[in-house]
Amino acid sequence: MAGSEYNQYAIQETTFGDCYDYSTGTAVHVSCGQKQLDNLLEVTLSITLIGGGAIILIKGIRGKWDQNVKSDEMVGPKRD
Repeated sequence: MAGSEYNQYAIQETTFGDCYDYSTGTAVHVSCGQKQLDNLLEVTLSITLIGGGAIILIKGIRGKWDQNVKSDEMVGPKRD
């Protein structure tokens, strides 16, 4: 089930009041709020990286950097 690692702590907190981490093979008591905050920060970082990449791609496609080349830095035949 997609996203189950993100909502398992919310389900545990609302159902049982306590949260347990089973990633090590045994039940380890963890803070529900801290695990939800960790998941929120991970999702926020992912969305930020994806959004930043999209902005960079859009700015690259619009491309003012290619048009702002000084005439003495141009390579190729000169057009007078």
